[in-house]
Amino acid sequence: MSEEKKSKFEETPINDLSHNENKEEIEGEEEVEFEQISSGPEPSVKYSWEWLQWYYEANKQTINYVGGGLLLIIGLIVGYKFYWLPSKEAEAADEIFYAQSLFERDSFNLALKGGAMVRYSQGTKPMMGFEKIYEEYSYTKTGTLAAFYAGVCYLHLGKYEDAIKYLEKYDLDDEMYQPLAYGNIGDAYMELNKPEEGIKFYLKAANDKINNFTTPLFLKKAALALESQKRYKEALELYERIKKEFVTSNEARDIEKYIVRVTTFLEESGK
Repeated sequence: MSEEKKSKFEETPINDLSHNENKEEIEGEEEVEFEQISSGPEPSVKYSWEWLQWYYEANKQTINYVGGGLLLIIGLIVGYKFYWLPSKEAEAADEIFYAQSLFERDSFNLALKGGAMVRYSQGTKPMMGFEKIYEEYSYTKTGTLAAFYAGVCYLHLGKYEDAIKYLEKYDLDDEMYQPLAYGNIGDAYMELNKPEEGIKFYLKAANDKINNFTTPLFLKKAALALESQKRYKEALELYERIKKEFVTSNEARDIEKYIVRVTTFLEESGK
């Protein structure tokens, strides 16, 4: 390089050099134009096939997010209802089998608390009692049934407040167990010397699911409780209902003697 050129290069500011280099680079590059993506104007006819296509293109991202979320939720519900829950229901049914067997043999404490070594398909292990089954499987029908049995066990063991606590957890609303749950709560309140509560639950049991077994059974229990409170007129109405509406029931067989007894009390009291 000649001294003159060298002198000019040294005198050139650094910024000017950088600028010149950038300019040369930019001049060498091709200019790129970006095409704007548009869904086009909204079709005049709403809800037509063309309008639906336009709407999807205009809201594609939102629709995909919402649709994906809905599919995920539906998948979770289907998985829970048709796969996970049935498997847990089967587990609970295996567990309750031995507890029910002990209950039928009046081994109420063992049925309630569990602990006995029994044989399962996967081997021998301690059985679950009704309390533990309810704790582990309360979201299943079998788990809820275990609460009913636990309440009845406590009733037989003389622990009436615990009986009420578990019987109130039963809420499957079926034809037989639900009235029995209410009726057993009534028994527990009578044992706790709370006749008003007892009568209320006896009547609830009698009227919850009208049938030839639980209805006359708990009507009679309610009438006897009313008698104990000297509410003879109300008791008579219940006895007469049994006689009239449930002729073939066990309670109707000797209901006449109760009617005569209460009628006598009413005559003596002059009411």
